Amino acid sequence: MPASPSTARAINDRLALGLLQQDGPLTAAQLKTLTGLSRPTVADLVERLQGAGLIRVVGETGAQRRGPNARLYGIVADRAHLAALDVRTGSVAVVVADLLGTTLAEATLPIGGDTATEAAAEQAAALLERTARKAGAGPLHSVGIGAPGLIDPLTGELRDTTGLPAWHRRLVRVLQQRLPATVLVENETNLAAVAEHRDGAAVGQDTFVLFWLGHGVGAAVVLDGRLRRGASGGAGEIGFMPVPGITATPSALNCEGGFHSLVGSAPVCELAIAHGIAVPLDTGEGEEEGKEPGAAFAVRAALAGAGDGDAFLDELAGRLAVGAAAIAAVLDPGCVVLAGEVGHAGGGALAARVEGRLAAMSPLRTEVRAGRLGGGAVLRGALLAARDAAQDDLFGSTA
Repeated sequence: MPASPSTARAINDRLALGLLQQDGPLTAAQLKTLTGLSRPTVADLVERLQGAGLIRVVGETGAQRRGPNARLYGIVADRAHLAALDVRTGSVAVVVADLLGTTLAEATLPIGGDTATEAAAEQAAALLERTARKAGAGPLHSVGIGAPGLIDPLTGELRDTTGLPAWHRRLVRVLQQRLPATVLVENETNLAAVAEHRDGAAVGQDTFVLFWLGHGVGAAVVLDGRLRRGASGGAGEIGFMPVPGITATPSALNCEGGFHSLVGSAPVCELAIAHGIAVPLDTGEGEEEGKEPGAAFAVRAALAGAGDGDAFLDELAGRLAVGAAAIAAVLDPGCVVLAGEVGHAGGGALAARVEGRLAAMSPLRTEVRAGRLGGGAVLRGALLAARDAAQDDLFGSTA
């Protein structure tokens, strides 16, 4: 059954807007070439999108012959303002951007572990409001939040998780009540995977698993281009995955004895010290102070030649390969991305070591790549989620 005229217009408008977002500014002639639409159809959609306030003339080409086709059209970036928050155990980072994702203002605030729930949520919400004012933004259209913990797949809400601050969940409610914006919350590791998929190491890779290596450890699963959250939202909780070489086993309430006990920041720091690399033992305070995990410091030091760096990196690669082999045996993703501060610090050198160890452990060929976005991947993913929500609303309303 052929599409109705209104449906066809909506499809054409969204196609043109996507091209203007990705490749713009563009002339009408360029839009005609890229979309394959006729000249009258392009002229009609340009007029319609201008009338909707979504695009405007932003300049002209250098063509000698002046005319409609020489005008350059671009997205009206200030049509909507967006915000993203990276909510950590002891801090919150905020970025405010326009509809094209251009950063207008950003800020970070430490929040002490002894801060009361209501006070902590208010501090974080006030930080967002101050940052939006600094950016000169109007009412926010969409806000994306990345937080540790599980997201209920039925309600989309952050679940109450033992060991995580109560102010995380309270903050989401405060923002939903205070702002006219759409407020979205997602697991931080899942957002990191979205960011690496769109802008980082996994561009063009529709099936992969991302290992988040920071103060703690987690994973995100992307299969056939779709993020997979699992039946309860817990897909990727690999910190609880039982592994050989650990005397204890994890419990429902504590991941000690699981994969976390091999590659969490504190055990990696202990491994580095055992190999003569001087690093402060990471006990978790670094996250509260907004500092780089000690494990990332250790990896950078090893690569710079500190202590018995090669032996340390080999043993760390072996530990990471244990987890990657377990994931490969179940999912066969073909690609594992080592992300977060530690994966970023290790770069291609650590990724190559892990890939070599993994190849010796698993019959399934699995490429290992280093994440490109480091600790900023969560904030970037949250901003992408907010931008997608805004564009779905605004771009889909032109027919």
